[in-house]
Order: sequence, then C-alpha cells, then structure tokens
Amino acid sequence: MLRKIGFIGLGTVGRHMAANLTKGEYELTVYDPAADKVAELVAMGASSASSAAEASRGKDLVIAIMTEADELGPIFFGENGILTGLEAGTIFADMGTHSLETTLRMAEETVKKRCFYLDAPVWGSKDHAANGLMTIIIGGDPAVIGKCREPFSCFGLNTIRVGEIGDASKMKFIVNLVQAELVQVLAEGLVFGEKMGFNADKILEVLDTRGVASPLFHLKGRSMCRGDFTRSLALKYVNDQMHLVMNAARLVGLHLPAAEAVARAYEQGVEAGWGEEDFSAVIKVLRK
Repeated sequence: MLRKIGFIGLGTVGRHMAANLTKGEYELTVYDPAADKVAELVAMGASSASSAAEASRGKDLVIAIMTEADELGPIFFGENGILTGLEAGTIFADMGTHSLETTLRMAEETVKKRCFYLDAPVWGSKDHAANGLMTIIIGGDPAVIGKCREPFSCFGLNTIRVGEIGDASKMKFIVNLVQAELVQVLAEGLVFGEKMGFNADKILEVLDTRGVASPLFHLKGRSMCRGDFTRSLALKYVNDQMHLVMNAARLVGLHLPAAEAVARAYEQGVEAGWGEEDFSAVIKVLRK
C-alpha cells in the first residue's frame, strides 16, 4: 500500500488534487515555491517541506505537476530538486504537460535512481480537480500503475493507460490541440454571430440543441457571454501547450494549418496581457 506521498506543485489544479489526498489515509507532504499555497494545504492536514527534495525523500509515491520550465530547472534537476530526494523503489508520477524530449529525459534520470517513472499528464479544469473528476492519461508499467490507482482515485475519475512512457505525453498533445481549437472555434462563432446582430445567449441556445453541443462549449460559452474569465485553465498555459503541439507536429513532418492559426490567437492573448486569465479569454483577441 502506498501511504507516504510527496506532492510538488500547488497551482490552479495541483492544489485541489493535493487537497483531495488529505481526505484519504495518507501521510501527505507538499511543496511549492509559494509559501501561502503550502500553508493552505497544511491547514487541511498535510505536512510541509522546505524543498522539492525534502518532499520526495522517503516517499512511496511522489506526484509532481509543474510546467516544463519549472521541472527542467531546479525543481527537478537542482541541488534541492526532486531527483536529489528520490530513493530506490519510489514511484514518481509526473502529471505535468511536457515535451516528449523532457518526459523521456526525466524518465531516464528517474530510472538511474532505481525508481519507477510514470508518464501521467492530467486533463481537467480547476473544478474537475476540486471534485475529484480529473482524467489521468498514463504511460508506463501496468503493475506500477496498478499500485497507484487508489491514491489517484482521490482526484481522478478516469485513469487511462495509453501505452508506454512517452505515449501519454503524445496523447496529451492531441487533447490539448482539440481543446484549444474547440474554444477558438466557439469564440469565432460567438463573435461572428454578434456582428450579425445575435445575442450570444441565443447563439448558445441554438448550439446546445444539436450535434455540436458539448460540455466544453456550454461551460466556456457561458463564461464568454458573461465576460467572466476567472481562471480555470490559464490562457498562458494553453499557449505553452500549443507550442509543444506545434513542435511535436514538426517532428513527425505534419502541417497543421488550423492549429497554426489557433496557436497564434493564444499567443496574441498572452501578448495582450491576458495570460493569467482563463483560456476562454481568447475571445478578447477577436473583440479587440
């Protein structure tokens, strides 16, 4: 049984995932560079660590959900990083979204420490994380994955093994591509309709009735109508994800014209200063 868990990365999604783990019978230790985020989890019953290494040391399972830039820096490879703290036999579940190169590099370094690496990017919003409804896309040894199903069930509704290490990162590229394009398409439909004199709520009422209806359209469409861009998944992160998608497409020699246009729209959103808002704020690129 996995009981001692280290959790690194208490961002918009990570803090809720960790909070759900406090409800189980686990010895949870958390680390994040932001002290206030750590204090919030400590108030829920978690223990705090002064570094990523400390959060990783002596654990059965270490979960990290950080950006590529953070993990490539001191959080993973630094003197007080995850790699320093990992001990033989520990399972390291990397739940951030990274390039394939970064995923394979971290897997290689983890195995050198005689630890087990899981390529396990998560998919879902802040609300999904808070309600234990995340999807965990996972690549790695089925036996190791099996050991993690109980703690993963605290914050994940679906754990889907898609293959070996690296395959989950590839699948997440597909998810990120489709999700970003759908929200951009919805934004264009709403702005186009508004220019032709329709109320955004009426457009959504029509879209919700037939084949293009989807939970994503319903949720993000209502936010766009209200002008409420409270962060669930930051626009800046979707922008980063689209850069990873475009790089992966180049590596396999594939031209994705729609993705290129969508990537530029999110990039413009970041340049305009909306990166910290929800990614539905991409509609503001069309409205400005």
